[in-house]
Amino acid sequence: MSIGLTFDLASVGRLQERIERLGRVNRRELLEQLAGVVESQVRRRISEEKESPDGERWQAWTSDYAATRHGGQSLLEGDGGLIDSVTSEIDGDQALTGSNLVYFAIHNFGGTPDMAPGPAGIPARQSLGFNQDNLDEIEAVADRWLDNHLEAA
Repeated sequence: MSIGLTFDLASVGRLQERIERLGRVNRRELLEQLAGVVESQVRRRISEEKESPDGERWQAWTSDYAATRHGGQSLLEGDGGLIDSVTSEIDGDQALTGSNLVYFAIHNFGGTPDMAPGPAGIPARQSLGFNQDNLDEIEAVADRWLDNHLEAA
């Protein structure tokens, strides 16, 4: 005696057709959504969280520097230029988020007293990067986008 299975491959053809349609979807919309999420994460880190992606609290101002600040200013938020400089651009299949301000890089990586614009001897206050919550948020946006396109395929 023998046993066997019979498959109807008609449904596989439908699956192949859906996969091909997904391959033709313009991914720019997804990249724009992801870039927007990352921009929001960086801005939130600067304006609210005041800590690096790995959860390290930013070092406070020195007392001398704090004396030069006026009401409403906090770490990395003077007149809003730094936070307003956070932008994204789409380049092919990449979303790039960051700032073109030199002092953004100095704040992110830290500086030495001899660096221009100087003196730039400040501790790193990293705002670019990802923690697990950031990655979970990005993944949720990507999953929703993919689910919507799978339903339409």
